[in-house]
Amino acid sequence: MRLSPPYLLPLGLLWLAGCAHNGGSPTVTLEEDDDCPLQLESRQHLVLTLPSNPSTGYRWQVRESASRVLRSLGPEVYSEAEESGVVGSAGQSTWRFQAVQSGQDSLLLVYQRPWEVGKEPEKVFDCAISVE
Repeated sequence: MRLSPPYLLPLGLLWLAGCAHNGGSPTVTLEEDDDCPLQLESRQHLVLTLPSNPSTGYRWQVRESASRVLRSLGPEVYSEAEESGVVGSAGQSTWRFQAVQSGQDSLLLVYQRPWEVGKEPEKVFDCAISVE
């Protein structure tokens, strides 16, 4: 029986531990600005979900994307509520981000009809984001 050099076992265990690490903290889900300010770790994912009903003409518009600390992982995704089954019913809009740099910034979205210029938004989502 041939034995491996004694340093291979600790190196092998270290390698396995590195493979088991998922490369970041769990995803944070944010559904209202009551959960703000929000603290994230570098490389952590953020999923923002807000109630929406585009059939009324109202849309969430990103005014400030916290681009100094977050990177968008794609466009807004709208999905209707599963239980309704009615065309034009309310649903939710979802955005995905990843924390990419330490610092602080603001994530600001407004819910309004794009053609109603100068009118106050129906809703405002404003969240201070801090990344370590």
